[in-house]
Amino acid sequence: MLALVAAPSNPSKVERREVPEPTPGPTAALVEVHAVSLNRGEVNRTYGAEDGWRPGWDVAGVVLRSAADGSGPREGARVVGLLPVGGWCERVAVSTTELAEIPDGLSFAAASTLPVAGLTALRALGIGGRLLGKRVLITGASGGVGRFAIQLARRGGARVTAVIGRPERDAGLAELGAHAILVGTDALRPVAPASSAPADILPAEVRPAVGPFDLIVESIGGDALARALRLVARGGTVVTLGNSAKEPTTFDPRDFFSVGGARLYGFHLVIHEMVVDPVSADLGYLARLVADGELDPQIALEADWRDAGPALAALLDRRVDGKAVLHLR
Repeated sequence: MLALVAAPSNPSKVERREVPEPTPGPTAALVEVHAVSLNRGEVNRTYGAEDGWRPGWDVAGVVLRSAADGSGPREGARVVGLLPVGGWCERVAVSTTELAEIPDGLSFAAASTLPVAGLTALRALGIGGRLLGKRVLITGASGGVGRFAIQLARRGGARVTAVIGRPERDAGLAELGAHAILVGTDALRPVAPASSAPADILPAEVRPAVGPFDLIVESIGGDALARALRLVARGGTVVTLGNSAKEPTTFDPRDFFSVGGARLYGFHLVIHEMVVDPVSADLGYLARLVADGELDPQIALEADWRDAGPALAALLDRRVDGKAVLHLR
């Protein structure tokens, strides 16, 4: 069986190699993988991993053998699944608690985008509770998680403000449901509107984030997280789920606790969320939304897994506005 593994000496940092066949436990199904999607976290780790390490979280394909305990999808079912590691290969063993059937009309490519990006967006928003009428701020909004979060927040009835790193990365965000699009973390400051012009129609380069926000989904870290803590509303929530800035965060606690009742929630899908609450039902829900045309996976790059290197590099260089997918078949 072939798999993409970390290869530090290879210019692309990955290469296809023979690896052992998976041996599913009693609660896992054997899945033939047709497509995988890429996430910055796993690609970053791959670039720094030891030779032979096997990345891969998001998979979509067909069940070759159902779980021995009788749980989960049957043989021949089209499925999407989430793995803690090792998904970039021809066949995988997936726990049935992290596996869901997908509708016949949904492509494997579209389904493969859902596990990490879709679930992170869905569950991070869920931490904020009922969204109808609430103000939601999403940083890193041009990426895969951000684009799902915009759509799901708008679907829940929220008023969405999206923050992006560069002006050219705003493509399609308004159509997805962003009411306001801000450029750069300098916009994250609690400033009331200075004129009668709605903040939504001011140039993105000059308008600030007009808080407070009931829910902030924050993935940049560093100073962006510190600024977000000053923008949260009384009783609101800041969900921190990344540190793409790779910087520590320093803030004055008075800026946060003086709001009253606000909370900071540390989010990690793989090591916490999927452990305490299996994701199969949520995966199925997201798959149905995409199949029904109510959620767009925002696939911006597709490639054959035999030529994965350029796709990985494009994702790390932030040249992918949305999701990148590798096809195995």
